[in-house]
Amino acid sequence: MTPPATVVPETAQDAALRVMQEGGQPRLTALRIVILLVLLMAAQAYDGSLHALSHWFILGLYGLGTVWFGLGERGRSRSATAYSWAGTGLNAVLAVYVIVEHMLAGGGTGEGADAVSRLPAYLLLLQTGLSMQVSHTLLFCAIVTASWVAAFLVGLAYPGLFPGLNGDAPMQVIGLATFVATGLLVIDGVTRLRRAVDRTLEVERERGRLARFVPNAIARDLALDAMGLHRRHACLLILDIRGFSALSQRHPPGEMVAALMAVRAQTQGAVAAQGGMVDKYIGDAVLAQFITGTAEEQARAAAACALDIQARLAAVNARRRAEDRFEIRTATAIHAGTLLVGVFDDGVRAEYTVLGPAMNMLARIEVRAKAADLAIAASEEIVRLLGGPFATPFRPHPVPGTETEHGALYTIDAES
Repeated sequence: MTPPATVVPETAQDAALRVMQEGGQPRLTALRIVILLVLLMAAQAYDGSLHALSHWFILGLYGLGTVWFGLGERGRSRSATAYSWAGTGLNAVLAVYVIVEHMLAGGGTGEGADAVSRLPAYLLLLQTGLSMQVSHTLLFCAIVTASWVAAFLVGLAYPGLFPGLNGDAPMQVIGLATFVATGLLVIDGVTRLRRAVDRTLEVERERGRLARFVPNAIARDLALDAMGLHRRHACLLILDIRGFSALSQRHPPGEMVAALMAVRAQTQGAVAAQGGMVDKYIGDAVLAQFITGTAEEQARAAAACALDIQARLAAVNARRRAEDRFEIRTATAIHAGTLLVGVFDDGVRAEYTVLGPAMNMLARIEVRAKAADLAIAASEEIVRLLGGPFATPFRPHPVPGTETEHGALYTIDAES
């Protein structure tokens, strides 16, 4: 009983390569047909040459071989890999045969015959390159080049073996050099394409991992920037409901939850409108980040978001006053800096977040904002990115009495 073929697990790169190869099958089939037609022409190119019979033999062998190996390459088993290598070897042997056969036939029988004798080597090179296997293309070029050089040297050493080589030697050198140059170009192209495919797959895999935690557009931007954990500039915003604990003592849980959900909904809407994302909810606080675009664009988005949140909450409070419910007062702090960004996975729980000194500074700014009774507090770094104090349209201006070793706080007003 024949044991079943061993199936090799398919990686993402292998899957992409397989799809590309399957997509290239029509082109490969067309190339094989062209090569067969060229060989048919080559069989008649020597006008009575004794080598014409061997052309028909090789033509039949190539036709049967390509069909056999083409069928064997289907699937992902180890035997399919062996068929693929064997098919590459067959292509190389055929290219070498046609070139050497032309030398044995006398060479120099005309530019048309020369072209016909060398064209299969180029067509087979392209066919091998379309397999998207760099190692196969290298093997093909190495076999053909080494055999061509060896045949040429043998012909120079034994002039009688290749009757017309003396007069055809310059053309053989040009033909060989052209083939080597073409081979290098094909190998370079295939290598670049494989690298591009691998890079695309890495980016897509990282995007898919990040998309579990962040919006797809931001996930793609982060994935294009770097793989895994990396340092990146970001602007951070944290919003906290003032006196939430005290309010919880005076109002029913349902009412407090409704107020909290209203704040979260309005903050989420304002953050999304500016291209940011809510990182996490921490009790009655909301942490958001603006991580795409330039540092200046991030700062403008964070400042616009803070102002938008205040406008949205003003509308919410107007409705709450009409319903004789307590007003929601918040403190918002914004800061900027370089952070460690990515998905942190301890094997039990994975979480996307940002880490770094800027996070610690943001917490200090929030505490100072509450102490100074500020609705919006911005750090000096945010103000610098906005264009300095009193820059439009946000008009940041310093808050007296908030100066510390970490700098002064600024508040932001929308330009009237």
